[in-house]
Amino acid sequence: MAYERSESTGAEDGADTALALKILVAGGFGVGKTTLVGAVSEIRPLRTEEQLSRAGELVDDTGGVDQKTTTTVAMDFGRITIRSGLSLYLFGTPGQDRFWFLWDELSQGALGAVVLADTRRLEDCFPAVDYFEHRKIPFVVAVNCFTGARTYGAHDVSRALDLDRGTPVVLCDARDRDSGKEVLIRLVEHAGRMHTARLLDTVG
Repeated sequence: MAYERSESTGAEDGADTALALKILVAGGFGVGKTTLVGAVSEIRPLRTEEQLSRAGELVDDTGGVDQKTTTTVAMDFGRITIRSGLSLYLFGTPGQDRFWFLWDELSQGALGAVVLADTRRLEDCFPAVDYFEHRKIPFVVAVNCFTGARTYGAHDVSRALDLDRGTPVVLCDARDRDSGKEVLIRLVEHAGRMHTARLLDTVG
């Protein structure tokens, strides 16, 4: 069940009720999770980044992201208002496998997830796809279109990742607020359809 918080902003009649939904932003190392959260957040994002160390080079594959100098060691946090009365709380997960123990805590109460993918290192998002599929958490795959990288269509990416039928794949620029917001809207719509279908199954 998605995290929800109702707060009355009206006088005594409680005319306005705010709904907050928890969203995860996951994917491989260096794929753009921190960038996406920072681009769309309407508040100053909370970041837990540390400088990459020489010791970390032994466990972190920086191939294809050679210019990356920092890494998330706990989570990123941001917030965006989609429309009046609906806000999304964004939790960016760490990409390295040694931090995956945090995912179970972060996923508690999440409506769904965005799995960011880089076609130059597509295999890096397999763990995130498997994680959400096995836990039946709705997700979309957002292909971050890096400059100079070969562009693939949504169908090609879906087939390469062997996604369940109906799982949306969207192309995006994690640096662009409007592009990131569109990804989040697609996720909310997809999660809504999945939750409705599950509800109908339980009463059918």
